[in-house]
Amino acid sequence: MAESNFIDYVKIFCASGNGGAGSMHLRREKYIPKGGPDGGDGGRGGHIILKGNPQLWTLIHLKYRKHVKAEHGEAGSGNLCKGRNGKDIVLEVPLGTIARDAETGEKLFEIVDPGEEKILLKGGRGGLGNAYFKSPTNQTPRYAQPGEPGSEGWFVLELKVLADVGLVGFPNAGKSTLLSKMSAAKPKIADYAFTTLEPNLGIVEYYDDQSFIMADIPGIIEGAAEGKGLGLRFLRHIERNSVLLFMIPADSNDIAQEYAILLGELKKYNPELLHKHRLLAVSKCDMLDDILKEQLAATLPAGIESVFISSLSGEGLKQLKDMLWKALNNTDAE
Repeated sequence: MAESNFIDYVKIFCASGNGGAGSMHLRREKYIPKGGPDGGDGGRGGHIILKGNPQLWTLIHLKYRKHVKAEHGEAGSGNLCKGRNGKDIVLEVPLGTIARDAETGEKLFEIVDPGEEKILLKGGRGGLGNAYFKSPTNQTPRYAQPGEPGSEGWFVLELKVLADVGLVGFPNAGKSTLLSKMSAAKPKIADYAFTTLEPNLGIVEYYDDQSFIMADIPGIIEGAAEGKGLGLRFLRHIERNSVLLFMIPADSNDIAQEYAILLGELKKYNPELLHKHRLLAVSKCDMLDDILKEQLAATLPAGIESVFISSLSGEGLKQLKDMLWKALNNTDAE
């Protein structure tokens, strides 16, 4: 099986540049035997910087770049010449990338805006030349500062998929099929659990050239919040969605119970997820007649807007799209 191109987790070693040493130089020219101190400052060491790039959707370009080292600053020189700053290393990452300290797990920052830049590691400051230390009581200082050393360490970069609507459900609930019908995305589809092993994104066209992004999140199982199944690896992607669309097939033994389990896993992972706008789509309803739908509707969980859909026949998809658009507009207005 070919390795996936979707990489949402990388661990890299980064080292910023050392600052250049300040110069201890005394001006000596013909006819100016005692020109005084003229040592310049050292240059700053290079930073390690993360920059948001909206054209990137994965961290695969960093998967094999395990060591990132910035350039050292140059030493100062005579005639008050400052050393050149070390060249910064700019790592472009997808929007929604979180940087963490690999040892402590502490979240350092998140890149969410196009072109946003944040320093992961600062380069060492350049040392001051001896000209800086000249004073009325010390006309000829014969010392200068060394440059500060840079920093280094292991860091984890995690990607949370940015999408307007996230599809939430157990494996084989029809999420990938729905995404393929409502957008141009072509996720892998088969009749067995865990067909989707990575998030898939699709752009859903709406009226008047408007659109929204839908994400097919790999299926949740009971115990996912504790790491079972695909576990925590993909639950974090749901945090970036504005609206959560729960999908449960019509042939489920107990739709209300499955919904409660899904909701419980989200709550255990992050209680704030329960504040997001939620909708329920009962999929695979082409196998139901009107009487069965009426009977099933009476058993659906309370407090959540629901719709019967069939990706196979197209039933309910227009209504679902309208519901999602309305939910997104209401969410954006809050």
